[in-house]
Amino acid sequence: MKLLLDSSSSLLFSLLLAQLPMFTSASPVPQRRPSDMDKLSNQTKNLMKLTQELLREHAFDSDVEPHRFRSLPEMSNRSVNDLNNLELKPTLSQLHSDLKLYEHHFEWLNKVSKKHHHPALPKLVDMIREMKSLISLLHRQMLRVEAPRLTPATPSLPPQLPYQFDVLQSSHELLQHFKLFCDWAYRAFLSLKPKVSAVQS
Repeated sequence: MKLLLDSSSSLLFSLLLAQLPMFTSASPVPQRRPSDMDKLSNQTKNLMKLTQELLREHAFDSDVEPHRFRSLPEMSNRSVNDLNNLELKPTLSQLHSDLKLYEHHFEWLNKVSKKHHHPALPKLVDMIREMKSLISLLHRQMLRVEAPRLTPATPSLPPQLPYQFDVLQSSHELLQHFKLFCDWAYRAFLSLKPKVSAVQS
């Protein structure tokens, strides 16, 4: 009888041991929450994707008269080689100021496009919404690291564009320019992430 009990106990113990890995693996693994810098780089990547989709559409496939917009942020002086030397606060402030300028231009484009019932309007509205969300998130990060907010001069843009071709040209130039900005900003946010961690630690 004692031998039978010992055997039963041994069998039960073996079964419990066999179930142990199952219980262990079923326990949820705590996932690292994405930081604000992760969110900034991800949202910038999404914006770049939206911009590329708009550019791929043949609605914007036209020869563009260069330099129609003198008030856009200057991109020619921003090099990938400079990314490792970026200073945290001035860069965040400048990116925020640049995004506010783009927001102003794209809201203007959205307004003048409505008159011509442009087929890409819904996607343009989505892009502006994403841009506003990115600006808000960036401003929150600036407050955390005490980066100053710059106030860009409001550009003077024509109240309307008389021809659809003008809308196409303006759209194409703005999107091409913004795509370059998003690419650089995405890399900048990745480069600045360790510096933010150092400030907040």
